[in-house]
Amino acid sequence: MAELKMPEINSVVVAGNLTKDPVFRQTSNNTPVVNFHVAANRRYKDSGNNWQEDVCYVGVVAWNKLADSCRDRLKKGSAVLVDGELQSRTFKTEDGKSRTVVEIKAKRIQFLNKYSRLTGNGDEFTDSVISDDEDLNYEDNSFDKFLSDEESNLINDK
Repeated sequence: MAELKMPEINSVVVAGNLTKDPVFRQTSNNTPVVNFHVAANRRYKDSGNNWQEDVCYVGVVAWNKLADSCRDRLKKGSAVLVDGELQSRTFKTEDGKSRTVVEIKAKRIQFLNKYSRLTGNGDEFTDSVISDDEDLNYEDNSFDKFLSDEESNLINDK
């Protein structure tokens, strides 16, 4: 029997609201990166036929221009649709213990609210309206270079 090759698929889409303001920083080589958490709600009926709600908190990381867009447009409570891939990373805590987290490395983020651009200094922000013709869908294709031609064609619907 021929050997069965398992497809290598790592794709996730989640929609929800930011639990806190995004945390923006730059790496040592000035690459922009932003982290935030999304609360994705799920409604279901329990065994007593009563509606219940469950919340899943998902970490998201975005890089480069996508990170800049998130910094400028997102705040606590913002609604987003995140399309990306799962990644895990391990780091040392202050007490020296290792900790592993699984998060979404965002490839696309759709901003779902009518947004105001955040501007200002420090913690004081004023809102200015974004024009209706401004694109609210941003895409990070920096890791497309790791795809084969066949995978690229599948993703781009060619």
